Amino acid sequence: MSEQQVSASMPTGKPDADESARVEKAASERRTGGFLSGAAGRNVGLVVALLLLCVVGFATGGERFASLSNLMTILSLGSILGVLAIGMTFVITTGGIDLSVGSVVGLASVWATTLATQSYGWVVMVICALAVGVGAGLINGLIIAYGRVVAFIATLAMLVAARGLAELIAQKRTQIVDVAAFNDIFRGNLLGVPKIVWIFAVVAVLGWFLFNRTTFGRRTVAVGGNPEAARLAGIKVKRHLMYVYALSGLTAGIAAVMFLARTSAGSSTNGLLIELDAIAAVVVGGTLLVGGRGTIVGTVLGVLIFTTLTNVFIINNVDSSVQQIAKGAIIVGAVLLQQRLSRRTT
Repeated sequence: MSEQQVSASMPTGKPDADESARVEKAASERRTGGFLSGAAGRNVGLVVALLLLCVVGFATGGERFASLSNLMTILSLGSILGVLAIGMTFVITTGGIDLSVGSVVGLASVWATTLATQSYGWVVMVICALAVGVGAGLINGLIIAYGRVVAFIATLAMLVAARGLAELIAQKRTQIVDVAAFNDIFRGNLLGVPKIVWIFAVVAVLGWFLFNRTTFGRRTVAVGGNPEAARLAGIKVKRHLMYVYALSGLTAGIAAVMFLARTSAGSSTNGLLIELDAIAAVVVGGTLLVGGRGTIVGTVLGVLIFTTLTNVFIINNVDSSVQQIAKGAIIVGAVLLQQRLSRRTT
């Protein structure tokens, strides 16, 4: 090689080195972002956030926070919210939303505690609550999938209608559960843990299995990721959406039974605005609002974070208005973090 050839090759060597450095840096950033945006990374981040909340709770509340009774209180408070959030995870993974679950809880609790229903015993009460939830969910699904109504509007209409129907049935009065067998079965503790916590655990395990180990779960992700591609792949998208909203209604019916177990009363105010906390817990847990990605484990952690945060606020006598502001800030932060991590992985 001549001197001219060597000297001619020198200017091209430096850009190559710079390019290699840039490629290596980008690859390193992708590796870091990939871990943080992956399921394991997100769950680790949620566990760290939960542990930090516990540290803050212990530092400010001492043994009052760290006591076993307070732990049971946190789990009990999170159980009803958690069951609703499991159903909401499926809905949001499809790219939809269900604003009606709180009102459906109120309607199901009222319908299950009418004198006529209670006269048939606790089994009919439970079936009635679940049937009301599934029925409301099916109506939502039919309107959204086959009526082509935006999910936000359809479920908002159900939110208003279900709450109004509950008020008409109960005549704005509280209906006490008089069936002793119902209270014996669903109230109290089992192995030292409140029974509603056990119900939440069972629903969470079943939800995880359905989402991660069945065709139904894979179709849910596919519909949320790209509905047209899912249709071309042979998935009946409309029918699947209807099933998903029915599933969300079913969790609302289960939550209504848990409400009755905790309060021994059916009321049209049961579940008031709880849908907002359920959506927030799902988003904080890592499920994408635009659909195509969901996580049951993340949702459970999101519920625990929200419930623990509320408990820390209560122990420290924080004003309820400040609590709402703090929760709003957390939701916005979680959505911004989702968007940032999604951009880094694309």
